[in-house]
Amino acid sequence: MFTPSINFISQIAFRRQVFRPAQVMAVLLACTAGGSAVAADGPHAVSPALDRMSVSVGAFSADTNFQLGVNTNSGRYETPSYDGERVTIPRVKADFLLGRSQGISLDYYRYDKSYSSNLNGSTTLNGQPLSGTAALAANARLEIGQAAYKWWIGEGADVVGVGLGAAYYRARVGGTVSGTVSGSGAGTIAGADNSATDAFERSTFAPLLELGWRHSFSPSTRMFAEASGIKKNGGSINGHIYTATIGAEWFPVENIGIVADYGISRISLTRDLGREDSAQLNLRLNGPSLYVKARF
Repeated sequence: MFTPSINFISQIAFRRQVFRPAQVMAVLLACTAGGSAVAADGPHAVSPALDRMSVSVGAFSADTNFQLGVNTNSGRYETPSYDGERVTIPRVKADFLLGRSQGISLDYYRYDKSYSSNLNGSTTLNGQPLSGTAALAANARLEIGQAAYKWWIGEGADVVGVGLGAAYYRARVGGTVSGTVSGSGAGTIAGADNSATDAFERSTFAPLLELGWRHSFSPSTRMFAEASGIKKNGGSINGHIYTATIGAEWFPVENIGIVADYGISRISLTRDLGREDSAQLNLRLNGPSLYVKARF
């Protein structure tokens, strides 16, 4: 009889801690006021594709897909890819120029989702297919806060940016997995009922790389493309998070605008506490985002 550990469930998401946006933004507003004045009065104006200070508040509407793998006392279990429901993920961004070509970029978002699903189809044990089903009920919360120092190249309508920084993420997840194996496989007994419950919480730092391009069509209309990568090697939690986004900005009034974009995120995280206690999560998010942006 196999008894899958709910560490299986704890791979669904990793919750990353926010760099408390309100506090950090308040400090940066004060610190960058002088730099903004220099940029305005200097011999070269700031590119029309950039803002001296800006804050965007909105949400990411994402389709989800995830796949899990976990080591248990019975062997290695792999679930098929599962298409989850569309979720709304709150997000806050802020950018501050220091001078005219360097600045700080902040980003925060939170993934909070309850799952209830039958994991059937191509579920395997030690590479062998099982004909039984497993029911999964869990709640996963992932918070991500990241900060990067950016360099912008260009002074006209087009600028290219490179950013280096760090991400701090925190995950909390708990739930129950249960099911009946109706077929035979390595280390399994046909007709065996199984159930396990557990919870998991952990956080860590990881290096961050950001790339960006921005173009100004007019003072009120812009286009942009962004990509970022977070990668963590070693430790009890490791893996990577890659994101790509393309979008546009429109300002019906001088200081308030609307931002719309489409983004794709790929998350692959591994919990490694030894040969007998390891698991892997592969999570994919893709969909549109909408923000209200204030610039100064």
